[in-house]
Amino acid sequence: MRVLLGAFGDPGHAFPMLALGRALRARGHDVTLQTWERWREDAEREGLAFSPAPEYHVFPTQERPMKPLEAVVRATGQTRPLVREAAPDVVVADILTLAPALAAELEGVPVATLVPHVDPRFEPGWPPYSIGARLPRTALARASWRVFDPLVGRGLELGRRELDEARRRVRLAPSGRRFGGVSERLVLVATFPQLEYPRRSELPGTHVVGPLLWEPEFGDVELPPGEEPLVLVAPSTAQDAEHRLLRAAVEGLGSLEDVRVLATWNRRVPDPPLGAVGANTGLVEWVSYARTMPRCDVVVCHGGHGTVVRALASGCAVVVAPAAGDQNENAARVDWAGVGVRVPRRLVSASSVRLAVQRALSDGAMRSHARELAEWLDAHDPGARAAELVEGLAQ
Repeated sequence: MRVLLGAFGDPGHAFPMLALGRALRARGHDVTLQTWERWREDAEREGLAFSPAPEYHVFPTQERPMKPLEAVVRATGQTRPLVREAAPDVVVADILTLAPALAAELEGVPVATLVPHVDPRFEPGWPPYSIGARLPRTALARASWRVFDPLVGRGLELGRRELDEARRRVRLAPSGRRFGGVSERLVLVATFPQLEYPRRSELPGTHVVGPLLWEPEFGDVELPPGEEPLVLVAPSTAQDAEHRLLRAAVEGLGSLEDVRVLATWNRRVPDPPLGAVGANTGLVEWVSYARTMPRCDVVVCHGGHGTVVRALASGCAVVVAPAAGDQNENAARVDWAGVGVRVPRRLVSASSVRLAVQRALSDGAMRSHARELAEWLDAHDPGARAAELVEGLAQ
């Protein structure tokens, strides 16, 4: 089978697609990955053919006012020759990467969508996606959230009209659907099913396969000595330019005698430098999550989906202090599933992080729930399951 994968270039989108590509290659298929140039060597190391994707900003700014779907129209024209040349039996497009999906549709190739986080499609009475509110527990609470349904509906309708206009401009019929950028035939949701809110009815063609984990190669780092519980501080690489969470964690945890702390600044040198670092704390430039998290007890992070599911896959409880975007949603899901503690951004301080970590370490039920997710992953193979579903769509 020949497969074309298309992914947005941010790590949270490129990494799950690389994991899927690796799983497909392991099953003997020829795989081409189209994403940003920065991932060429990693893709080729996994045995994938590589094609550089048009790089454009997803969200317009004052300095870069081009509307996202204008970029999609342009990128679709640039991607269609690749679809013709690769002649895939199936295309899998990331949820933020519409060009490969539209180009495949123009060429009559079946299309699947990869959602590299929790499913953003919500039901009436649910809080709007990414505001950080948990699933309501009562009929009254659901009724209260329904007040926002018309407002959210207007936003979705605007998105539908813009997407249908982009489809018209590339000479495709309008989809007429909200969430029209998501395949009607196969949607792979790459998260733990335990983080998905229960739905009144299943979404057609949608499968929650589990997290698709991949990361660049990196060696081990030296851990703080001792046998005390180990806390990893793993801030976002894209958010929190002032290192507010890192500073709070280093200060708040550095004086604790009953824990060890490993903190990384993720190749973004703190400016101004961090203050005094406790004797229990190791501070490093970079760390391999895959190698390090299985040796940890708690992970402190901003709540990027990849970091959260890697921590849970390692059996760690998580402390989440969301900074922006879907980190708020991930924090809500962590809280709802009982696998961690969330700290609102406005409350991030040395004392709040210290208290949250102490709670995560002392709450036996929370740590047990986190280990249950790790056990679920040990019993399942998300990559193999996703590859099987892609094979089924191609057939």
